[in-house]
Amino acid sequence: MEKEQHYINRSGWVRAAVLGANDGILSTTSLAIGIAAASTTREPIILATIAGLVAGALSMAAGEYVSVSSQSDIETADLDRERIALETMPELELLELSEIYEKRGLTPELAKEVAIQLTAHNALESHARDELGINEITQAKPLQAAFASAASFIIGGVLPLLVSIFAPLKNIVISQYAFAIIFLVLSGALAAKVGGSSTIKAVVRISIWGTFAMGVSALVGYVFGVNI
Repeated sequence: MEKEQHYINRSGWVRAAVLGANDGILSTTSLAIGIAAASTTREPIILATIAGLVAGALSMAAGEYVSVSSQSDIETADLDRERIALETMPELELLELSEIYEKRGLTPELAKEVAIQLTAHNALESHARDELGINEITQAKPLQAAFASAASFIIGGVLPLLVSIFAPLKNIVISQYAFAIIFLVLSGALAAKVGGSSTIKAVVRISIWGTFAMGVSALVGYVFGVNI
């Protein structure tokens, strides 16, 4: 028998990578479409796309690092409080752990015995997992999230940059949209494959929101743009 495969251990970096790649494709494409709708030359489109790519990658890395660091700080603070509680009132913490297992369906006697054995093995780990919901798999990793988000943003953003450089100028808005949808579909399918989730659901979701974002950007460019 083969051991069943789980994907939750990938959740941290997959979430950041999917967010980065999709944002790289969408934001860079939307910027290019908005500028293209107001421009009659290629240079402003390429310049704006490059600027958006660089700024977006740095912003994604900083944003992911700060937000995930905040989550990590909360987890650390909770673990510190739990460590102090285990040192100052171990009997109460043991009772708390027993009640958790009892609520999950164990008999009071078995719940208490499980709590005693897990406390003897590693009290803090047991409370972190079962009381706070913190474990090694899902614990916040700021640097991993920042790197995954920035790298995937660059990969996603390079694609619309290539379209800006090589697509025919007169059809560049349509080309950006068409290629962006293709890129988003591939990105959604890849993310679903890596995460073991539904490919169709991921593709439909990203295509709908991607179309909306690019459509609004084009509208803004047409309404407020002047020939550049």
